[in-house]
Amino acid sequence: MYAVFETGGKQFRAEPGARIRIPSLDVEPGQSVTFDQVLLAGDGEEKIQVGAPMVDGASVKAEVIRHGRGDKLIVFKRKRRKGYRKKQGHRQNFTEIRVEDVALG
Repeated sequence: MYAVFETGGKQFRAEPGARIRIPSLDVEPGQSVTFDQVLLAGDGEEKIQVGAPMVDGASVKAEVIRHGRGDKLIVFKRKRRKGYRKKQGHRQNFTEIRVEDVALG
Protein backbone atom coordinates (compact mmCIF):
# COMPACT_ATOMS: atom_id res chain seq x y z
CA MET A 1 0.00 0.00 0.00
CA TYR A 2 1.12 3.54 -0.66
CA ALA A 3 -0.24 7.06 -0.44
CA VAL A 4 0.70 10.56 -1.58
CA PHE A 5 0.12 13.06 1.22
CA GLU A 6 0.68 16.79 1.62
CA THR A 7 2.42 18.57 4.47
CA GLY A 8 4.27 21.88 4.60
CA GLY A 9 3.09 22.77 1.10
CA LYS A 10 4.88 19.77 -0.43
CA GLN A 11 3.79 16.29 -1.51
CA PHE A 12 5.41 13.02 -0.42
CA ARG A 13 4.91 9.35 -1.34
CA ALA A 14 4.59 7.12 1.71
CA GLU A 15 4.85 3.34 2.05
CA PRO A 16 4.92 1.38 5.34
CA GLY A 17 8.48 1.28 6.68
CA ALA A 18 9.72 4.20 4.55
CA ARG A 19 11.82 6.98 6.10
CA ILE A 20 10.95 10.45 4.77
CA ARG A 21 12.37 13.92 5.43
CA ILE A 22 9.56 16.45 5.57
CA PRO A 23 9.48 20.17 6.48
CA SER A 24 9.93 20.73 10.19
CA LEU A 25 7.05 19.79 12.54
CA ASP A 26 6.60 20.85 16.17
CA VAL A 27 6.44 17.27 17.50
CA GLU A 28 8.88 15.56 19.89
CA PRO A 29 10.94 12.58 18.62
CA GLY A 30 9.29 9.26 19.47
CA GLN A 31 5.74 10.58 19.18
CA SER A 32 3.27 9.58 16.47
CA VAL A 33 1.74 11.94 13.95
CA THR A 34 -1.15 11.41 11.52
CA PHE A 35 -1.46 13.06 8.11
CA ASP A 36 -5.06 13.35 6.87
CA GLN A 37 -4.42 15.31 3.68
CA VAL A 38 -4.04 12.28 1.40
CA LEU A 39 -4.22 13.14 -2.31
CA LEU A 40 -3.85 9.62 -3.74
CA ALA A 41 -3.92 6.12 -2.23
CA GLY A 42 -3.35 2.69 -3.73
CA ASP A 43 -2.92 -0.92 -2.70
CA GLY A 44 0.02 -1.52 -5.02
CA GLU A 45 -1.92 -3.60 -7.54
CA GLU A 46 -5.07 -2.37 -9.27
CA LYS A 47 -7.04 -0.34 -6.74
CA ILE A 48 -6.09 3.36 -6.85
CA GLN A 49 -8.12 6.13 -5.23
CA VAL A 50 -7.60 9.67 -6.46
CA GLY A 51 -8.98 12.45 -4.28
CA ALA A 52 -10.93 15.45 -5.42
CA PRO A 53 -8.98 17.09 -3.81
CA MET A 54 -8.53 14.67 -0.84
CA VAL A 55 -9.30 10.96 -0.42
CA ASP A 56 -12.08 10.57 2.17
CA GLY A 57 -11.07 8.56 5.24
CA ALA A 58 -7.48 7.92 4.12
CA SER A 59 -4.60 8.71 6.45
CA VAL A 60 -0.90 8.13 6.95
CA LYS A 61 0.37 7.32 10.44
CA ALA A 62 4.07 7.90 11.17
CA GLU A 63 6.55 8.13 14.03
CA VAL A 64 8.91 11.09 14.38
CA ILE A 65 12.50 9.85 14.41
CA ARG A 66 14.52 13.06 14.66
CA HIS A 67 14.83 16.71 13.76
CA GLY A 68 17.78 18.10 11.83
CA ARG A 69 19.12 20.55 9.30
CA GLY A 70 19.85 19.84 5.65
CA ASP A 71 23.01 20.44 3.67
CA LYS A 72 24.19 24.01 3.23
CA LEU A 73 23.12 25.81 0.06
CA ILE A 74 25.18 28.75 -1.15
CA VAL A 75 23.32 31.83 -2.36
CA PHE A 76 25.64 34.12 -4.34
CA LYS A 77 24.47 37.43 -5.78
CA ARG A 78 26.46 39.80 -7.96
CA LYS A 79 25.95 42.72 -10.33
CA ARG A 80 28.35 43.16 -13.18
CA ARG A 81 30.56 46.23 -13.35
CA LYS A 82 29.29 47.51 -9.99
CA GLY A 83 31.54 45.64 -7.55
CA TYR A 84 28.52 44.21 -5.77
CA ARG A 85 28.94 40.69 -4.44
CA LYS A 86 27.03 38.99 -1.66
CA LYS A 87 27.48 35.43 -0.42
CA GLN A 88 24.98 33.80 1.93
CA GLY A 89 24.43 30.26 3.17
CA HIS A 90 21.14 28.56 4.02
CA ARG A 91 20.27 25.32 5.80
CA GLN A 92 16.66 24.11 5.78
CA ASN A 93 15.20 22.49 8.92
CA PHE A 94 13.57 19.07 8.52
CA THR A 95 11.81 16.33 10.48
CA GLU A 96 12.58 12.70 9.66
CA ILE A 97 9.64 10.30 10.02
CA ARG A 98 9.13 6.55 9.67
CA VAL A 99 5.80 5.59 8.07
CA GLU A 100 4.01 2.98 10.20
CA ASP A 101 0.67 2.55 8.45
CA VAL A 102 -1.24 3.70 5.38
CA ALA A 103 -5.02 3.51 5.85
CA LEU A 104 -7.19 3.63 2.72
CA GLY A 105 -10.50 5.46 2.76
